[in-house]
Amino acid sequence: MARAIVTQLMFEGAAEEAMTLYVSLFKGPQITQLERYGPGEHGAEGSIKRAEFTLAGHRLACIDSPIKHGFTFTPSMSLFVECEDEAEMDAAFARLSDGGAVLMPPGS
Repeated sequence: MARAIVTQLMFEGAAEEAMTLYVSLFKGPQITQLERYGPGEHGAEGSIKRAEFTLAGHRLACIDSPIKHGFTFTPSMSLFVECEDEAEMDAAFARLSDGGAVLMPPGS
């Protein structure tokens, strides 16, 4: 798979509903990946572990976070960056978080 930066939407149980709404609004959308949590996994069975879709050629992803936050839909926009390896991710995280406040460290 080619490396990409994907707009990431995080929900707590409404990812499929939101994705279905978004793809119904525009011509030519495509759901390209749909993975659900199974029995005994960290998330609620049947909820969206990770889904990807395109809107007007723009790649988006959504998840139902199994971790409870102080919000049900992330109050900001996230970018999901596909890195070559963990070292690249660690270096990018270190540079991007330098001097800032980390709300969700890697692994969260």
